[in-house]
Amino acid sequence: MIDLYSWPTPNGHKVHIMLEECALPYRVHPINIGKGDQFTPDFLAISPNNKIPALVDSEGPDGQPMSVFESGAILLYLAEKTGRFMPADTRGRYEVLQWLMFQMGGVGPMLGQAHHFRIYAPEKIDYGIARYTNEAKRLYGVMDKRIQHTGAYIAGADYTLADIAIFPWLRSWENQGIDWADYPALKAWFDRIGERPAVQRGVQVLAELRQPVRTDAEKEVLFGQTQYQRR
Repeated sequence: MIDLYSWPTPNGHKVHIMLEECALPYRVHPINIGKGDQFTPDFLAISPNNKIPALVDSEGPDGQPMSVFESGAILLYLAEKTGRFMPADTRGRYEVLQWLMFQMGGVGPMLGQAHHFRIYAPEKIDYGIARYTNEAKRLYGVMDKRIQHTGAYIAGADYTLADIAIFPWLRSWENQGIDWADYPALKAWFDRIGERPAVQRGVQVLAELRQPVRTDAEKEVLFGQTQYQRR
């Protein structure tokens, strides 16, 4: 059995979708990041960087329990465990891996910054808003061109964990300052992914628990000095 410690954010949804696509049995344990659950000793024991998601697989590769943190690493772990959504051949694997790294190093961090400066920052900083909105648009352009090239999915003709990794981050396109009319190929891809039953189930995991960040206490936990304490 897999125990998943998560919250309904883009990085959480990546793993929710992967588990649903792989039809693996799992239990989900909510880690309310607005209340600081990510800083508890029990969670830090499996996710030392205090970020969701993390999982514990009671049946690890050697038959013993194994914990994994970082959403990209979890996707790779589940792909290897199930033999799904990652090509077996070397060329195909690296097509997927480079686009997974693109998401982990570019799409996630940059769109996250766009969210912060456009929505959550306590003061509106024109430079930050423009910088990360423009970077969001550039990244969308890269992906739109890629889908024009493949005609199907991010890593090629087949649906892979690269698509699973990227899709949840694009669900907040309005908050990123995106006009879908500028990226028709990517929009068609986005709609196609969103129609998958496992994707629809995955984005509903814990969704009823998430509320907009409203209170000063929540903002402090997410964006203030609490984040920077050594633990």
